[in-house]
Amino acid sequence: MASAQQSVDVAIIGAGPAGLTAAYLLTKKGYSVTVIEKDPVYVGGISRTVEHQGFRFDIGGHRFFSKSKEVVDLWNEILPDDFIQRPRMSRIYYEGKFYSYPLRAFEALMNLGIWRSTLCMASYARWKLSPKKDVKSFEDWVVNQFGHKLYSIFFKTYTEKVWGMPCDEMSADWAAQRIKGLSLGAAVLDGLKRSLGLNKRPNDGMQTKTLLETFRYPRLGPGMMWDAARDHVVAGGNHVLMGHALKQLAQDQVTGRWRVAATGPDGDITINAAHVISSAPMRELAGRIHPMPATMGEALDLKYRDFLTVALMIKSPDLFPDNWIYIHDSKVKVGRVQNFRSWSPEMVPDSDIACVGLEYFCFEGDGLWSSSDEELVELAKKEMAILGLCRPEDVTGGAVVRQEKAYPVYDDHYAANVAAMRADLEETYPTLHMVGRNGMHRYNNQDHAMMTAMLTVRNIEAGARIHDIWSVNEDAEYHEAGDEGQQAALASERLVPSRLNKAA
Repeated sequence: MASAQQSVDVAIIGAGPAGLTAAYLLTKKGYSVTVIEKDPVYVGGISRTVEHQGFRFDIGGHRFFSKSKEVVDLWNEILPDDFIQRPRMSRIYYEGKFYSYPLRAFEALMNLGIWRSTLCMASYARWKLSPKKDVKSFEDWVVNQFGHKLYSIFFKTYTEKVWGMPCDEMSADWAAQRIKGLSLGAAVLDGLKRSLGLNKRPNDGMQTKTLLETFRYPRLGPGMMWDAARDHVVAGGNHVLMGHALKQLAQDQVTGRWRVAATGPDGDITINAAHVISSAPMRELAGRIHPMPATMGEALDLKYRDFLTVALMIKSPDLFPDNWIYIHDSKVKVGRVQNFRSWSPEMVPDSDIACVGLEYFCFEGDGLWSSSDEELVELAKKEMAILGLCRPEDVTGGAVVRQEKAYPVYDDHYAANVAAMRADLEETYPTLHMVGRNGMHRYNNQDHAMMTAMLTVRNIEAGARIHDIWSVNEDAEYHEAGDEGQQAALASERLVPSRLNKAA
């Protein structure tokens, strides 16, 4: 049972990858830490692993791959004996046919047909010769890179399912961050060589992370990593309080210390801390700071996309070999189908039962989100049949996992809103640190979220913001190039001159 009053060096809001990375490193360095997590059962945030009758579900699919040696070393330190090496296989489902990803040129040619393939290449050439100059939207960026025809086939439908908004209203920043480093020419050349058997060298990440062919994975899912991190924090004498939601955050104007109030299963608690690290969504954080920040209006304008997984247990040794299949088909609502045995055989306890997860992207409170679990399982069974992946009568069970605020939305205004909030909060509260995907409203990968926490811990040790955590994942070379763990220096370790001068 948590004490109603605690005094620590650092209070951490959220026990996801960023929050627990910070807690783990601070515990190692001898700091007193308390973490609050609103989920009553699971740590790991969107990287948690949910268990249902012995079946384990990864919420979204999390490959363990990083260009940072420090991140890889930390994974190995926290979970030294439980990684397995897994093959990466994913395909695109479009108009009843499957396309390998990375592309295989002959397969794509046969599936699309000569005429449509010709149109795709002509469209690609047209936009490469005369690209749009004023690139503002996701649509502008992708059309410039791949041509309008390929955009309409392989990007538009899936992307609009994920984000719930037209591609021409989405910021180009999202495309530049998530698809950078992948060119049509490189993908087709790679696919052509593989189709002809001329390139048998595994794609191990030396070219583009999107085309990675193998990855490491905890044998019981990504939540295994974060369970272990939590256990290290607790073993070090610190606290991870489950089922505790942030209620209010206020700074004492005399001492500079923070008063963090949280509501838990046994009532309210108060944590007195010198520093606060927040991985809570920026909109929620702003709403709980007292007094209300000047940029509350910008915070309220930030938007999020929510997400749910419908896991089905199906009578079959296995349905397909992919880790996941992207569904580019407007006839169904599902956006992606995971095959959990392909992630790790140990996540599926019965060799005669396959377990898949259908991913639906939605907004909290809309029709999908508000549907009952029974209705969602029936929808998933129906859509699996439409896709030809299984018969409804072979489904033996199902479970639903909802994840609110899974994706920070990159609309036209998000960048200005985030910049204004960052400037306001960093200037007003030097000992309040925002980290992680939702804490920074940035669609970061797990390793990037961890790096923001790693650098924040260094800033706390230094007593100044000597590392600019907002540059994590800005650099295309960092994000896409090089072998796993070979680059010892983080691209994010760009020191901020103005801060350094003050610190000096």
